[in-house]
Amino acid sequence: MQLADYIRTIPNFPKPGIQYRDITTLLGNPEGLARTVDEIAEKVQGQGITCIAGIEARGFIFGTAVAYKLGLGFIPLRKPGKLPGKVISMAYKLEYGEDELQLHDGALTNDDKVLLVDDLIATGGTAEAASKLIQQTGATLSRCGFVIDLPDLGGMKRLRDMGLDCFALCEFEGG
Repeated sequence: MQLADYIRTIPNFPKPGIQYRDITTLLGNPEGLARTVDEIAEKVQGQGITCIAGIEARGFIFGTAVAYKLGLGFIPLRKPGKLPGKVISMAYKLEYGEDELQLHDGALTNDDKVLLVDDLIATGGTAEAASKLIQQTGATLSRCGFVIDLPDLGGMKRLRDMGLDCFALCEFEGG
């Protein structure tokens, strides 16, 4: 079975014309979940990664599992108001407005080499903001890893055009 076979497509969700890629079927399958975590970990093992950062919320699921597998710490990138204490922020535009990501001030240092993890890359706006937020700390963003790429929406190309090293475990054409 291919990894994409574990992911359910729900047509016309959350609105007409959208093909929603539902990872709950992947998460609910022990073999699929293990393969996903193992494949991400294998892609970065031995590359000097010092910690994993994950984008709220589904990036937490895969990111923490990969961090555990590699014996590393995990840094959550969260929406505003979710982290206690002093934070640093990065605002970004969405097709329907603006949003923001935050992380704890001091969570990353100049010595850190970070793998950024999320479940899916579409247009790349959130991943770009996460990348810039990590780089703002002085840490090195070594790689960006995604379970799913929607290449027709251009997010992976957008990150690569920024000079970032990115990978996805599977892709779905047609958005």
